[in-house]
Formats: sequence, C-alpha cells, structure tokens
Amino acid sequence: MAFEAWFTLTTIGMVMAVLVTNRMQVDTALLGGLIILMVAGVVSPEEAVSGFASTAVLMIGGLFVVAAGLEETGALAMFTDRLLGRPRSLAVAQLRLLSPVALASGFLNNTPIVAMCLPIARDWARRHRLSTSHLLMPLSFAAILGGKLTLIGTASNIVVMEAFLDWLKTDHQWLAGTSYEPMSPMLQFFGIGILGLPTAILGIGLMLLITRRLLPDRSNAMDISQDVREYQVELVVQADSPVIGQTIEQAGLRGLPDLFLSEIERGDTLLAAVAPEEILRAGDRLAFVGVLESVLDLRRRIRGLEPADDQASKLPIARTTRSLVEAVISANSPLVGQSIRKSRFRSTYEAVVIAVHRQGQRLDGKIGDIVLKPGDVLLLETHHSFADQWKNRHDFYLVSNVERSRPVRHERSWVAMGIMLTLVLLLIFKPLNIGPVTAVWSCGFLMVLTRCVTGTVARRAINWQVILAIAAAIGIGQAMIASNAASDITSYLVNAAESWQLGPLSMLIVLFLLASVITQLITPFAAGVLMVPIATEMAHGLEVSPLPFIFTLMMSVGTSFLTPMGYTTNLMVYGPGGYRFLDYTRLGLPIMLLAGVITILLAPVVFPF
Repeated sequence: MAFEAWFTLTTIGMVMAVLVTNRMQVDTALLGGLIILMVAGVVSPEEAVSGFASTAVLMIGGLFVVAAGLEETGALAMFTDRLLGRPRSLAVAQLRLLSPVALASGFLNNTPIVAMCLPIARDWARRHRLSTSHLLMPLSFAAILGGKLTLIGTASNIVVMEAFLDWLKTDHQWLAGTSYEPMSPMLQFFGIGILGLPTAILGIGLMLLITRRLLPDRSNAMDISQDVREYQVELVVQADSPVIGQTIEQAGLRGLPDLFLSEIERGDTLLAAVAPEEILRAGDRLAFVGVLESVLDLRRRIRGLEPADDQASKLPIARTTRSLVEAVISANSPLVGQSIRKSRFRSTYEAVVIAVHRQGQRLDGKIGDIVLKPGDVLLLETHHSFADQWKNRHDFYLVSNVERSRPVRHERSWVAMGIMLTLVLLLIFKPLNIGPVTAVWSCGFLMVLTRCVTGTVARRAINWQVILAIAAAIGIGQAMIASNAASDITSYLVNAAESWQLGPLSMLIVLFLLASVITQLITPFAAGVLMVPIATEMAHGLEVSPLPFIFTLMMSVGTSFLTPMGYTTNLMVYGPGGYRFLDYTRLGLPIMLLAGVITILLAPVVFPF
C-alpha cells in the first residue's frame, strides 16, 4: 500500500481509539481526523467537505425542523400515544417501536425514518420511564434491517443491483455453463427481501432478548440532570378541552409516571379520593403532585389544561413567547413572609407562580395563599428573558429556564400532522421529480410559515453535533477511497482467499465478512460500488452463478452494526442515547453474525450456484 493509504488507516485507528476511550465527543474526534487527512493532502478540501453537501446531511438538518414542528404543536405526543400506547415492559416497547420502523424502512430511506422517529422514541421513553439507550440503538438497527426488505430500502441495494445489471450488458459467455437465469423485475425488487425478511424478524427478536443484558442503561445528560423536585400544580379544564365528558382513565390521567392526581375541586365540592370512573367537566380544578418533567409532558400531551392561577391571563406577554422558569427565594428577598397573592408578584416581576416546592413538605391549599420562605422553589410562567433579568438580583438565589416549557400550540397540531403526511407522500411517490432534500426542506419551511414552530426554535432544533459527525464521517470515507486504502485491503484479502482454493460456500463467507468490514470504514454506498466487481470476479473464478454473490453482497453492505461510523443512523442515535463506542460492538456483533448465518444458509438455496 502507498503511504497515503497507511496514513489514512493510522488516522482512522487514532479516531477509533479516541472514541473507544471516550476522550472526545464523536463530532470532535471525526472532525479532527478529517482535518488531519486534509492537512496531509490525502483528501482535497472539496472532497473533505463533500459530506456537508450530501443528501443524508441535508435531509437530516431539515427533518430536525419538521420534528420540532410536531413537538411544538403537541402532534408528536398525540401520535405516540395513539400508535405506541403504554407498554408493560421493555420488550413490548421495543416490539411496538421496531416493527413499524423496520417495515417502513423497506419502502422509504431509513435515514429520514430514524430522524422522524428519534424524537418520538425519546418523548415516549421519557413519559413511560423507559431507558432511551435500550430503544435508540435498536431503533437504528431495525431501520438497517428493514432496508433489506426491498430493492429501494437503501441506496446501497440500488447501487449494487444497478452495477450488476451494467456488468451483465457486457459479454460473459461463461454464464451459459452455470445455473444463472435472467432476473424478472419482481425478483430484482423483492429478491433481497427473501433474505432480508427472516433476518429482520429474527434480528428484532434477538434484540428483544439481549438488549437489556448487553446494553447498559446509559441515560443521556439531559436525563441525568432531570429535576426530581416534586411540585403541586393546579390545572383547570378549559371549555374547549377534548377531555370533557371523559373519565379520568379515558383521558389518560391515571397511572401517570411520577405524577399523581390528588384531588379535583368542582365548584364548592372537593373530591379528595379521585376514582378512575370520575367524569371530567369544564372548569374542574385538577390538583397534581409530581416532578416537573411529568407536569410539562402532561401539558404538552393534553389540550385544554391550563394553570389554575387566573393571573396568567393578565400577563402583558404573548402566550406564544412565554416559558417556564424556576427561581429560588433568597433569605434577603422582599417576598419572604408574604403570601403570593399579597406580594403583587405579577405586577412586580411580570410573572405568575404556577407551583411551589418546599423541601420535604407538601403544601396544601391554594397557591395564592402560600406564605413564602427562604429556599422555596417557585415555578413561574413568564417571558423568556426573565432569567437574564433577575439572576443577579438579591430577590432570588438561583434562576434557571425550564427546557421544553413553551406553551404548546395545540390548535396547529393538525396542520403539523398534515405537513408530515405531505412529506411522507412526497418521499414515497416523488411527484414532479421532487427529490428528498427538496421535499424535506419545503415541509420544514411550511412548519415555520404556518407558525407550527418559530424561526428561533427551528434554528435551535437542529442538532449540530449529529450534522458535523455525519459530514465528517463521509469525508473520512472519501479519504479511504482517494488513498486506495479500501481497494488495497480488498484486493489483498481476495487474493489470499483465492490462493487457499476455497469453494463457493466458503467464498460467500469471505465476501460477507470482507464487505462487512469495508462497510464499517466507508459508507455502505461506496462499499457496494467497490465490491460488485469483486463479487462477480469470485463467481467467474468458480464458474458459478453470480446471483448468490450479488445478493450476499447486498446483505453484507448493510450490516453496519459494529461502530457508530458504520451507518448514518448509528451516528444519529449516538449522542441522544448516551452511548459509548463499544456499545455498538456489544449489541451489533450478535446481530451481524445472525445476518451472516441466515444469508450464507439461504442465498445458495434461493439462488443456486
């Protein structure tokens, strides 16, 4: 191998070592490796930044905006409740999530599917107290497995098939002496599914069995820092709420995670022991006790539940620009010793108190009658700049904004769902030759234009760590190709296999393992392009049908389970799942071996040598 090839492999080894030892974030490590290769001249600046203009990166950036629109309108929570329900166990949760993802991935590109399902899975896991690390990596793997159900499941399938069909256009007289027969269009489209369907079914089943054992529960940074303070919050059922006329159970207010409906105040009547059959009415004041995150999820999920404090309607702040803030009363605060009602809190601070937490005590009675003490934590509804305005004043010890606390735009939830449906139809049917990037960006812009999400929130919704990591990984893959490192490794291993005079079945195993390794280093798309000539040459050397080799290759370039860099969707879930580098190998190796065994056993049966 040339110096450039050795240098590229050394650089990739350094990047992997840094990631394995968790010394850097994945985007920093990959960008660092790409910069080293660019400075060394292995790749040109144009090749290095090609990843930033890739279809995958551009689609993912736009899909973050689409997902933000779904979340801001409450459509995301509505969708998850209806589709995924309330799982009784991790295995049931995984089955409900992974099965539709794998099925959809057979007909749609799996990158947008994972991008759309990622916030859904996180939101669902948070509300049902499931581990995100036990859901997100299996989500990525299920999408990869589902991509092998049809020809259009992934780009690598199409690349391999098109390259093989181009190869057939040249004269190959030796094929007449083999069992090869021309493929029908139906076989071209669904042939990979004969191998992919049992692999997907058994692969998902295997993940249900081994995920909890092999993957540690790695809560991400947001989950670790989640506030566990309990608040007592009063919410009023508005006249337009869909829960009116429903029982507590039907409305989804029973059995809430870390949130308890303690009582209902209805006019002059206090219902202290709330039965699940109790029917909700307009004007009911619902008293909840629970952690802040659960309170926020309840407000986002159910339309028509608003804070009971009537002062909120008098705030001189547009509802769409409000957010929640936590503030701790200081010992020198003028609020100490005063009730909330008499302190003129709204006029002084342009904020209203939604709830109060006092360590170790349950505060009974109405919020306005609570007499404040030093150390009390107030949950406030106010303008977004409140924290900056009051954080250095003596009134409060600590002031912090509450994430995901903006008022939900429930009235636009159906608009957001309509835009989402439009996006899915555009991706499936491609009318007027509208490409995937155009479709995603157009729908993201529609989310902003229809005020499902503000421009500011849309910009903040883009996860730049994911974008940078994927773009840098594509650039490093370009270095593997430009330096001939990938082709040199492939040629060496193929020559070694041929010198051992292996039979057709053994060569299938070599092809599967070789393509699987190459896929971890470069993109599956590039691996498919690189390996098609090798697969056909193997068949030629053995004078057997090339079909088992081609379909084995299509399966193997999709087994990108061993590293986060092996597939775009693996990188997408890396940060949100709180994973470490070796977590992918730990769960991915059994899945890859299962896919290999099924492929090697079935391919010669379905497509005889």
